[in-house]
Amino acid sequence: MSEASIESDKGIGVALALGAVALVGSVAMFGAPSQIGRAWGFAAAFVFALCAVLAVQLYQ
Repeated sequence: MSEASIESDKGIGVALALGAVALVGSVAMFGAPSQIGRAWGFAAAFVFALCAVLAVQLYQ
C-alpha cells in the first residue's frame, strides 16, 4: 500500500500576492514626491518582500 502526500501551492500564491504589494511599495518609493513618502515606500517594499520569503518557508 503506498502512502501519498498532498502538497499545496499556498505558499507560492501567498508569496506572489505579497510580492505584488512589495512591487507597489517600490513604485511608491521611486514615485513619491516627498522624502517621507519614499521612506514609507521603502519600508512597505522591504516588509512585504520579507513576508513573501517567510510565506514560502512556512508553507514548505
